[in-house]
Amino acid sequence: MLGDRDEEVFTKKPAEKRRLGEPTGAFKGAAWGALLIGVSAYLIGLYNAAMELNEKGYYIVLIILGLYSAVSLQKAVRDRDEGIRVTNLYYGISWFALISAIALMGIGLFNAGSITLSEKGFYGISFVLSLFAVVTVQKNVRDTEEAKQMGDS
Repeated sequence: MLGDRDEEVFTKKPAEKRRLGEPTGAFKGAAWGALLIGVSAYLIGLYNAAMELNEKGYYIVLIILGLYSAVSLQKAVRDRDEGIRVTNLYYGISWFALISAIALMGIGLFNAGSITLSEKGFYGISFVLSLFAVVTVQKNVRDTEEAKQMGDS
């Protein structure tokens, strides 16, 4: 037993100063790190891939479409949840774009005869990691901005 020495051994770390509703610095850093790792791995893999330039272009366009549509959908869903008007057309297009990006990635990888199964898995995982991370980064940015606005008013 530690007895009276508890307080000396287990000192509390000072609380991080942040606004109400703002994500922690560690969470923001983890989200940005995951996004950078996912996108970098994907692009480095494409750069080193032994595929034709038109194939590489296809996969680059897919990551761009996927990232943009994931952010767009996250914003539309959150806006609706918070009572901010989002048209059904925009909401539907956001869903369609994200589903299309994921489906086209799956179809492209399934039909890619020039790459091995492990490479297909690599591209798939880095793509999904990037989509998840970009949604988290968008959420953190929005939460931080809202916390700043609440603190300034």
